[in-house]
Amino acid sequence: MTDFQKYIQRYLDQIPSGNWLEQLKISGEKTAGIYANLTEEQSRFAYAEGKWTLKGLLLHLSDTERVFQYRILAFARGDKNNLPGFDENEYADQSFAEERSLESLLEEYKLVRKSSEILLENLRPSALQNKGTANGHEISVETIGKLIVGHNYHHLNIIEERYLSKLGFM
Repeated sequence: MTDFQKYIQRYLDQIPSGNWLEQLKISGEKTAGIYANLTEEQSRFAYAEGKWTLKGLLLHLSDTERVFQYRILAFARGDKNNLPGFDENEYADQSFAEERSLESLLEEYKLVRKSSEILLENLRPSALQNKGTANGHEISVETIGKLIVGHNYHHLNIIEERYLSKLGFM
């Protein structure tokens, strides 16, 4: 297994069931539910120095999902270009999440997730098998869709273990 395959697998292993499209909705609802119960002050919490706040993490989820959506769209439509990677920390540094309200960030997350659901639910099964190259690695549309889910669950686990527990939610 290559390093890239190991990287992908760690996210795919986060998906609780075989029906990843159902888990796309469930993970989105769970994430929105957690954030809907936070105060503005709680959303500015970071569990350690140099770590993202809950606001920053939520915008990271939206940003990453948007990048994955573009890759899904491009490869589903047969685009053969090598799409670039992205640096999540550079994106976070330029996101200015802390200047936005929690309500605004949560609304954006919900809309981005709904957009992913519509995009993925309306692809033909054959399009899910299309492959393209992103960041120098070949990957299928279906795997990218699953990455959205697994990446979300990865961060939900971090939110529960490192954020909510220190905020007294657990």
